[in-house]
Amino acid sequence: MVEFPRGQTCCGQMHYNTGYQAEAMPLLERFVAQFRGAEAVVVPSSSCVAMMRDHYPKMAVASGRAELIAEVDALLPRVFEFSEFLTKRLGLEDVGAYYPHRVTYHASCHGLRNLLLGDGPMRLLKAVRGIDLVELQGLEQCCGFGGTFAVKNADVSSAMLAEKTTAVLNTKAEACTACDNSCLMHLQGALHRQRTGVKTVHLAEILAGEDGVGR
Repeated sequence: MVEFPRGQTCCGQMHYNTGYQAEAMPLLERFVAQFRGAEAVVVPSSSCVAMMRDHYPKMAVASGRAELIAEVDALLPRVFEFSEFLTKRLGLEDVGAYYPHRVTYHASCHGLRNLLLGDGPMRLLKAVRGIDLVELQGLEQCCGFGGTFAVKNADVSSAMLAEKTTAVLNTKAEACTACDNSCLMHLQGALHRQRTGVKTVHLAEILAGEDGVGR
């Protein structure tokens, strides 16, 4: 059974990374309160999972509260990025999806370098029926978002984004997919402003496509 707790909010990464670490603590506490009873917590954002795994234990220790430390330690092994949950926890690659479009995949930095997702997302995509999957040149290259990096270093971020969108357009893909909505939002902004007609879709949206077999 899949549940979506209505009380969940931000993971606190934006606050923590910009120096508002005290303000991030209530968000950690809320996360634990919302999900402590879950068998597995599946997150459609690699950057959020990276925040939880890297910083939640340190935040809990900094709080000096033994009960919070214990709850974080107990909960984090049950937290998974979406594609990681499918491939590593459930052992799935073919979920019976159908998506008849030309698609390219961007590997987000947190998923690639922090969570070490490897080729898991690509294996899931290759099993999708009807898909025309085109490899993105420099797929491991950052899109330039990086949260507040895009604001504080706008010129550098824009240059990185221009290279990434050029690579996407060179594939002639109809859609660009990734495992992190922050990357997709950044890419979609540029693709929309250029009136390219290329859309961005999360990996989960592609895997939700029905193949209609037997119908």
